[in-house]
Amino acid sequence: MPRFEPCHGKDACRDDGERCLTCGRPLSEITRLRAGIDELASLALDANDENTEEYAAYVARKLLKTLHHRRAQQP
Repeated sequence: MPRFEPCHGKDACRDDGERCLTCGRPLSEITRLRAGIDELASLALDANDENTEEYAAYVARKLLKTLHHRRAQQP
């Protein structure tokens, strides 16, 4: 299983049309991840809650729990 390489920032990003040459991730994966984060940010802004740190921590916990559950279901 490969290791996730986080983005080094849009200013550091260089690509060959398929992959980021800085982090090595496929551009399609980067696009999907950015869209997911954008949607989560929109949900938080729409709710207008003041405790955004708690919201972000909740999302991170639920994501980890979901990942562990789905991996356990794989053959």
